[in-house]
Amino acid sequence: MPTNATTATVACDVKDLSLADSGKRRIEWAFQSMPVLQTIRKTFIKSQPLANIRVAACLHVTTETANLMIALRDGGANIVLCASNPLSTQDDVAASLVRDYNIPVYSIKGENNDVYYSHIMSALDHKPQITMDDGADLVTILHTKRKELLEHIIGGTEETTTGVIRLRAMAKDKILRYPIVAVNDALTKHLFDNRYGTGQSTLDGVIRATNILLAGLTVVVAGYGWCGRGVAMRARGMGANVIVTEIDPTKAIEAIMDGFRVMSMGEAAVIGDLFITLTGNKSVIARDHFEKFKNGAIVCNSGHFNVEIDLEALGKMSSSRRPIREFVEEFAMRDGRKIYVLGEGRLINLAAAEGHPASVMDMSFANQALCAEYMVKNHATLEKRVYSVPEELDKQVARMKLESMAVKIDRLTPEQEHYLASWSEGT
Repeated sequence: MPTNATTATVACDVKDLSLADSGKRRIEWAFQSMPVLQTIRKTFIKSQPLANIRVAACLHVTTETANLMIALRDGGANIVLCASNPLSTQDDVAASLVRDYNIPVYSIKGENNDVYYSHIMSALDHKPQITMDDGADLVTILHTKRKELLEHIIGGTEETTTGVIRLRAMAKDKILRYPIVAVNDALTKHLFDNRYGTGQSTLDGVIRATNILLAGLTVVVAGYGWCGRGVAMRARGMGANVIVTEIDPTKAIEAIMDGFRVMSMGEAAVIGDLFITLTGNKSVIARDHFEKFKNGAIVCNSGHFNVEIDLEALGKMSSSRRPIREFVEEFAMRDGRKIYVLGEGRLINLAAAEGHPASVMDMSFANQALCAEYMVKNHATLEKRVYSVPEELDKQVARMKLESMAVKIDRLTPEQEHYLASWSEGT
């Protein structure tokens, strides 16, 4: 139950319900920048596509997520929310969802791992029929520790690259017990959320935590997927000298042709001032890299899990460590160097900042809402594997976003449609 004395109307574990006034104002502020989700919510209120469907969502508890939860609730869903990262919760938002919207929330910023997983267990006690995941922790727990609940599940959605990788591995091993739509694979998600959202919010988190000037610094971006592209682009735009590290030769060539230097992490470790990991893999920055870091080097992660930086190795290498600013920890090396880790190696854009702007999450969460409706309608015909977002839903979200921006585009004429569908007409 809540840690304050105020009585909640629904089951919850949040930091302090007295924070709800602030949370409600910020939820309403984000709502103004989410016109596509607004439209879907209005449709859901009338059609009730999720009527009496139990949904467990393991997502970052932010203002944008709050608006998705409200839309699903208004579409008839019986929903419960828990955090998908121990540092990504906005406590005032969690409080408002409980007090003002009667949505059960289990989430406290800074919760330890035991509490984090207990909150996932509490969400699963809801006996969900649909899961919404951000990193696949909820699905993993279902398939390992709460197998008795699998009989209730009709389908799910997954928001992140990291989660989709895990789920596809489960499907390959024939372990996955229900169909899941990879929302992350939607063009209207990863081309915008991953690139522009992560690009801006990651640097926002770095700057809030450190107040450093990026201009003139050498910034090393590990990984040139859509998130890495966004961070590299934004860092260069702020005057940084950007180096990209990669394991994929095609992406490495793309980074070169986009104007970035590309080298191994071993080479970059010697010259980097700020290191940002966005790979979805583990130990991307490891002991041998730390040994090469210059004095004052800053390292952070914007991938989903805190495994990309080998903090255990760094801790063993250091003679002492101490917090020096909020979300900044100083590791003193035995040779006199200082290395600084931001946000405990967790998602820096949510640990030290507010995550992606609402206007870009509008499309991502529109996909989540529409895919939940799709799963309810089509689960009986789907296999137990990971599906891409149906193209018609992806394009629907894009059209709705353009309409909200008052942008019109051309349509094919019948003659053009015939030309594109034929093979006989040439030069």
